[in-house]
Amino acid sequence: MSGGAEAARGERGVLRRLTLATAWGEGLDGYDLGVLSVVLPLIATSMHISPLWAGLIGASSLIGIFLGSPIVGYLTDRFGRRRLFLIDIVAFVVLGLLQAVVTEPWQLFVVRLLLGVAIGAEYAIGAAMLAEFAPTRGRGRRLSKLLVFWYGGYLVSVVAAYALVDLAGWSWRWVLVTSAVPALVVLALRIGLPESPRWLMHQGRVDEARAIVDRHLGGEAHFHGEEYGLEKPGAGWRDLFAPGLRPRTIFVCTFWACLVAPYFAIFTFAPQVFAALQLADPRAGTIAANAIAAVGAVVGMLTIERMGRRRQLIGPFWIMAAALLVVGVWTHAPALVIVVCFALFSFFNALSGNLTAVYPIEVFPTDVRSTGVGIASAFSRIGAAIGTFLLPVGISTIGIGASMVIGAALCAVGALVSQTLAPETTGLTLTRTASVTGEPAARNP
Repeated sequence: MSGGAEAARGERGVLRRLTLATAWGEGLDGYDLGVLSVVLPLIATSMHISPLWAGLIGASSLIGIFLGSPIVGYLTDRFGRRRLFLIDIVAFVVLGLLQAVVTEPWQLFVVRLLLGVAIGAEYAIGAAMLAEFAPTRGRGRRLSKLLVFWYGGYLVSVVAAYALVDLAGWSWRWVLVTSAVPALVVLALRIGLPESPRWLMHQGRVDEARAIVDRHLGGEAHFHGEEYGLEKPGAGWRDLFAPGLRPRTIFVCTFWACLVAPYFAIFTFAPQVFAALQLADPRAGTIAANAIAAVGAVVGMLTIERMGRRRQLIGPFWIMAAALLVVGVWTHAPALVIVVCFALFSFFNALSGNLTAVYPIEVFPTDVRSTGVGIASAFSRIGAAIGTFLLPVGISTIGIGASMVIGAALCAVGALVSQTLAPETTGLTLTRTASVTGEPAARNP
């Protein structure tokens, strides 16, 4: 077999395995968050918890993500991707199993909080590691697969949880524990993966980086074509708030928060939201909305390289804002109108949601990439946690209509900030998308 054929086989092998190891991890995160939305009412009844505790448990994983993403992101930039990539999934297995033995609301809150830390670590590590291996061509589509798996995991969890509760009669504890099963599959995929060659280059370990590129990624042609080694070293995490990177940090934090805050608030309490809107079958509405979101994620993955990053972000934001505004203003609209509005919101939120696995990775340099992603993820979860905590309170006080109007306003803010600050990174090497001193990324009109 020729050297080129061996390199191609190695490239396909490591990228396929790394993509699966990362995508399954994202799907696991979606599964864990989605299954909670189904069993949370059962937890409230079984433990006799107050609306306050329901809100805290619903928001616990989001709070954990807020804490875990920046801390683990910093550690990942300092100590490497591979080691923490493995430790994270081991923690997920252990914590997933612990949910079977909790007996008090505070215990479940703590375990879910720590699971959120593990999920936050996943966001900070996985996409960064995958992007640093992926070639420029198709990088956006490959990263978008992560969100396809996330929405797929969320959908599978909702369907499986309803089936296990309604048909099999399982306790909510054992339904939550099911997340440990796919976690074991992810663990098997991650054992033995190589370190990121871009991270090794930044550590001055050039020979190790070249050896990984030669063995797995196509050798010298890939090394020079992807412009390895051309990134200039920075001053660490402080660069994220310096003039060069500050607009990117603001952009990523804002657009991510405006995407996920209304999504998590609505979908964590989806059965209650649909019941408040007087839909005939809240469970069917919950499953349908998640199915539409999964379709939106697939469409986003298939169109991202042709449509471009900016176009796939800005337009959907305005559509989501309009859909939620209609629901908020016309709360007694016919069921068909409400269903169509939530379908539009679900589809376009997922379609543009793919960019949460793309933009943060592409706009930050290698030496602060995981830290930047961690900070942005944490910031996004501030809004998501607040929204998830306040939504049940909002439904009972200001009403479902006002709550949806607030969600529409968040989407409008995301659209305006994206229009102003989002760069176009489609078709550029990771070295160029992350550069703040070279030629700036082009902007689409």
